[in-house]
Amino acid sequence: MPVLEFFWTMLVIFGFVLWFWLLFVVIGDVFRRDDVSGWGKTGWLLLMIVLPFLGVFAYLIAQGRAMARRRNEDAAAGRERFEQDVRRIAGDGDRPADQIAKAERLLSSGAITLEEFEQLKRTVLGTAPGTVTAAPPS
Repeated sequence: MPVLEFFWTMLVIFGFVLWFWLLFVVIGDVFRRDDVSGWGKTGWLLLMIVLPFLGVFAYLIAQGRAMARRRNEDAAAGRERFEQDVRRIAGDGDRPADQIAKAERLLSSGAITLEEFEQLKRTVLGTAPGTVTAAPPS
């Protein structure tokens, strides 16, 4: 097999992979849309089946910007869901400083005693009773 024939075969294979990827992306976008009726979706899909190149390229020309906007919105929504899950799992307000601040509010409101506050603080900081903690730098 000559080298040029090998490169031509690889180029054709790459073209087919690229074409099918583009076709799946466009068909996926057609199905994902909620602003088009079922008849509109059927029309686009019929055009892509009967005249595949013309149908896909016409869809990209007509809906290219909206398609990119929808993909960006989907990515942003997925990122937001991920960040909410991370915050929920990590317990965003459960840092030691936040827990001590809550305990101080309870102490100032009179809901807990000074001894209970010290016990909560030791628990949060993970120190044993009677351990002397360093004074804050002045």
